Formats: sequence, structure tokens, C-alpha cells
Amino acid sequence: MKAKTLPPPNPIFDNLEVISDQRRSQTLEKNVPMFFSGDPLKGSIDDYLVSIRFLKSYDGSKATFNAYRREIERLLQWTWHVLEKPVQSLNRDDIVEFVEFLQKPPIAWIGTKNVARFVKHESQRQPNAAWRPFVQSVSKAERRRGVDPDISKYRPSAASTKATFAVLSSFFDYLVQESYVAVNPVALIRQKSKFLRRDQNQAPVRRLSELQWDYVLETAEMMANAEPNEHERTLFVMTTLFTMYLRVSELVSNERSEPVMGDFKRDRDGSWWLHVVGKGNKLRTVTVSNAMLKSLKRYREFRGLSSLPTPNESEPLVSKTRGNGPLKSTRQIRHIVQSCFDQAYERMRSDGLEDDALDLKESTVHWLRHTGISEDVRSRPQQHVRDDAGHGSMVTTSRYIESDERERHASGRDKPARFFEEN
Repeated sequence: MKAKTLPPPNPIFDNLEVISDQRRSQTLEKNVPMFFSGDPLKGSIDDYLVSIRFLKSYDGSKATFNAYRREIERLLQWTWHVLEKPVQSLNRDDIVEFVEFLQKPPIAWIGTKNVARFVKHESQRQPNAAWRPFVQSVSKAERRRGVDPDISKYRPSAASTKATFAVLSSFFDYLVQESYVAVNPVALIRQKSKFLRRDQNQAPVRRLSELQWDYVLETAEMMANAEPNEHERTLFVMTTLFTMYLRVSELVSNERSEPVMGDFKRDRDGSWWLHVVGKGNKLRTVTVSNAMLKSLKRYREFRGLSSLPTPNESEPLVSKTRGNGPLKSTRQIRHIVQSCFDQAYERMRSDGLEDDALDLKESTVHWLRHTGISEDVRSRPQQHVRDDAGHGSMVTTSRYIESDERERHASGRDKPARFFEEN
């Protein structure tokens, strides 16, 4: 059967919570027949079970688990349904063929929105017929203009292809250690670069301009003053993401950490630090500026707490506005930020600054982290910004030094074509 005529496959791996359930784990092999229209491929049950063990080793981070699940799932779907051979039989040439397949998968395998892999039906987890291994999306601004995703234009980014190689290499290293395969076929590929597009110009860091950020922060303040019960939290979230470069996942309670007010700690010099469990389960400390401390006091006083945190205080860092307890979904943080962006955009438009406001149509919560870092590298030592941001190396931090293309263009806008202008 040709790849382009293949029907969409069923999802293979459920959520982390489901596959980690010991009672379910004992009968996982019973799931395999649902992945085939006829008899299961010889070796597929072993492939499935060893893949489950590999994925469960990343149960410390849901984001990492999800990323690895996506890549391993695609590999199994391809090797079972297209190549029709088990993982144990894959060689270097097969992996090359798989990566080529990822560049242009069958149309039937591409969806236009992210949906749940499995749904509950009569108390049983069943594959979601609307799920697809690949998703073609459009930008936020295009979506608002009514532009629909065109699945015929699906192409993975260079970053996505690079991630595929990294995950597959880790997977086969694990299989070698488990004596499931003899060698890692990914490590034998010498020409990975042919799949990766290189650009001498790094992709620009997406950030807000100073004018846009001023409008956003002023908007958050106005929202908080007008509706404190709803938006004092908005002001605190916006300030926190910008001044301390936090990732959205570092504000919510999840399997990795439960951020609380006691994570703000004062040292013997009277300086305040926020202790954060970040990417890769790494603990870091982040400088708390005077402006951030002022915002913290305002938010705490609104919540009826003392002006500053006490040692070992267990109050959630960001609380629900209705009910008790912490926010547990990054979706809620994104909604808070997006609502503020939308109102700031409307204010800029009404002030005759529509052209300057356009970026707010595209901006996401992560732009606040980028904006904060970009501003600080201008005035703070790079190593200090690196440590506060949790960057693995100075190379990452250096990207922000000349990240603003507006400045680059402004510096070259008036350069003359002649050394001596004619009178």
C-alpha cells in the first residue's frame, strides 16, 4: 500500500497519567490489536511495551513526555503501517527513509487542530477518530482573519526535524542498553544536515517593543484598578513574566513543582530571590527587582496576606479567582495574558497607533520572557541575565543582544551611498 493512500492511524500512547497507572500497565499488550486492521505485526507488541517503558522514564516532566511521545508514536506508526516491519529490524537506511517521510506525510495523516488522542466511551478509553499524527496550523493573526489551515502546505520546521533526530537517538540508545537492538541506527547517519535548513541569520527573537510593553503594563494596571477581584492577578502575572523572565509552566502547579509564596526568599543581605523549578527539573534562583517586589506586595495585600512572604509559606504563588488553590493549567495563564494583549491592542488603535499595535495580534505569552531578557541584556552583565533566565549557556543569552531588528534597521537606514555628498 502506498504511503499517500494510507488511512489515518489510531493514536498509540495515551496520557502520562493513564500509562503510568499500574493496573492499566499490566494489560497494555491488549491494546496492540487496535492499531492494526488485521492481525498485529509480528514484533509489534514488544515494540509497544519497550516504548512504554522508555516514555515512562520521562514521567518527571509532562512537556518532555509529550514531545517524546509524539516522535516515538510517529516512528511506530510508520514502521508498522508503511514499512511493515518491527523496530528491532530498522537500520540506518530505514531511519533516513522515515525522516524523509516526515517531510511530507500522507494527507490523511494531517489534521488542522490538536485534539485528545483518546476519549472515554462507556467507561473505556477509545481512540479519538478525529486525532491525526501531524497538525497544520495557522498563526494567531491569520486565524483571526478567518484563514483556514491548508494541510497540503504542511512542512516540519528545521527545529522540529532536529528534535526528531535527538529523540530518536535517545530512544535507540535506550534500546541498545535494554539489549533490544544491537546498534543505534540514528548514530550511523552522517548526513543529517541534508534534512536541516541553515540560515545565516538566526530567527529573530519575538518580543514587544518598549511602546507596546508600556501599553500592555498600563492596560494591566487599568484592568486591576477597575476590576480588582478579576485582574489584580492579571497585573501580577504580567509583571512576573516580564521582570523575572519566567516560563508559563513555572507559574502553575504541575507534576514538576507547586509554586508557593514561600518560594520568595530573602537572604542575609536583605535581597529577595525567587526559587524556581524550571526546564529539565533544574532549580534556579531569580533576582527579584524592586519593581517586582512592589508588585508582589500589591498582589499579596489584595489577597489579605502580609506584605511580604514568610519562610515556608504555602500560599499558592498564583491563586484561583474562584475557589481555593493554585492554578494548574498553563491554558489559564495564556488566557490571562491574551486578554491583556487584546485590550492593549484596542487602546493603541484608539490612540491612533494601529501600525505599532500590530505585533500584539501575533504575540504570545512567551514574548514577555523574550522582552524582559532583551531589555536586560542592554544594561546588566550577560552572565547575570543568563543565570536568571536559566539558560544552559551564554550562547543562548547572546542571541538577545542584537535581537531587535528594529534597532538594526534604524542603525543602517541613513547610511549614504557616497562618501562625499555633492553640493
